[in-house]
Amino acid sequence: MTAILTGLGLATPEHSILQTDAADHALGVCVATAQNRRLAPSFYAHSGVTKRHSVLLRSSTNGEPAQQNFYKPSAPEQPLGPPTSERMAAYHASASDLAERAARGALADAELDASDVTHLVLVTCSGFEAPGVDVSLIERLPLPPTVARTSIGFMGCHGAINGLRVAKAFCEADKHARVLLVAVELCSLHYQYDWTPERIIANSLFADGAASVVISGGSDQGGSAERGVTVDSSFSEILPATRDAMSWRIGDHGFEMTLSAEVPGLVREQTRGPLERWLAGRGLAIADIASWAIHPGGPRILDAAAGALGLDPDAVQASRQVLAAFGNMSSPTVFFVLDALRRGGDRGPCVLLGFGPGLAIEAALLR
Repeated sequence: MTAILTGLGLATPEHSILQTDAADHALGVCVATAQNRRLAPSFYAHSGVTKRHSVLLRSSTNGEPAQQNFYKPSAPEQPLGPPTSERMAAYHASASDLAERAARGALADAELDASDVTHLVLVTCSGFEAPGVDVSLIERLPLPPTVARTSIGFMGCHGAINGLRVAKAFCEADKHARVLLVAVELCSLHYQYDWTPERIIANSLFADGAASVVISGGSDQGGSAERGVTVDSSFSEILPATRDAMSWRIGDHGFEMTLSAEVPGLVREQTRGPLERWLAGRGLAIADIASWAIHPGGPRILDAAAGALGLDPDAVQASRQVLAAFGNMSSPTVFFVLDALRRGGDRGPCVLLGFGPGLAIEAALLR
């Protein structure tokens, strides 16, 4: 049995903010020490991000600062910003719209009618509700009410790779399976007023977006199979003694990211060996991989991954371009990188690679 990626669709919110504008906004909202107020502009400038999209923006940077009214300056009655309940209300208001746009793009790219979808896999770590985005997609697209639903929650930046593994398993179990995988994240809902250097870095990176792919079994593919690529295999490993290096926890004022300064070093030191062993089992070496869709968690993580794998700078250029244009959108981001590689004419074999809480390495091989 085979699993073929036959369609891909992307979506971002309507409005965006330039990084210089975002830095000014941060200085106007958060109460910080004099030292951190000096550090913030430098952190934003060196984030690798030029522009980001958010569902909270009411206008884009366009000669005038971008406008939003969700995050107000810190005040005694709300020193840490809106409570999590208000942030989840914003997720409810916007996540389904973004997910639907990405899903429609993937279905159109695959030339697949929504009525033919057999499985729906939803990936998200930035909001939760039931009935949720999956049910909204069934109603909006519409999908058959009998579609088999699977939700993958709170996996972090590599969640779409976990979703790809699940979609592949469905297709290998049933050659008639047509899986719609949708990853949607509204990371801007979790902006943190607590201005430690760690929080400033997270605030400078994260953004909103959605991506969707269609994964189909081996039968009756027609022309879509000729344009598609095979999902060959996947890889997962938790690095030892790294549990505290990265975390993603629900707090009273949004979800809180912990990102140790040690993460780039851990990525550099511990990525190559596990990937070499996995690829060897598929008859490949690192040098045989024609393109790399590495999740751009930040410029230092990209540098560390490239260094660990001995890659030329051009090999991670698509990841850097996505980071600059969109920021870190968490789980959908790796599909934005894959799309950039596809549009650039890159061919397989291709490895999708991401890092997340654990500290976990997740990867998928496309041929």
